[in-house]
Amino acid sequence: MDNVQVILDYLSEYGLFFLFVIVFLEYLNLPGLPAGIIMPAVGILVAANDMSFLMALVVSVLAGLLGSYVLYLIGYFLGHPILEWFYERFEQMRPAIERAIRYTDQYGDKGVFIARLIPVARTLVSLTVGTVRMNVLKFTIYSTFGIIIWNFVFIYAGYGFGHLFLK
Repeated sequence: MDNVQVILDYLSEYGLFFLFVIVFLEYLNLPGLPAGIIMPAVGILVAANDMSFLMALVVSVLAGLLGSYVLYLIGYFLGHPILEWFYERFEQMRPAIERAIRYTDQYGDKGVFIARLIPVARTLVSLTVGTVRMNVLKFTIYSTFGIIIWNFVFIYAGYGFGHLFLK
């Protein structure tokens, strides 16, 4: 409950810019506040202040796409050495990285969409498909739909259940 209030305070002060930065960093798979906490808090704030739900969703999707493009480009230009670095440095992430690779191997371009709906794999898929140099237009299309669904669910959860936190 205290974490949610701290996030609500930041969101109230910095608005959608805070949302953009946090979601961008989360899609880069950097440590910080997970979107699973941030986006419901955004939903709570949207409900409490009669803000635009659609605007919050659009900002979160744009931030997710931008973060995904950066990770895609890192994979594209640094390739397998960056994956090996991840394996050595963050051994606990190996299963998630391999899961993201498996989805794209098994389902092709649609694997990006599937991976976008699975925790941890959803952010790492950008790196893996950049490494195999997936067509950027297909990457964008499947990423966009997956990011929209994921972000919508989490923001709407806060929006729909926000009344429980606003007392």
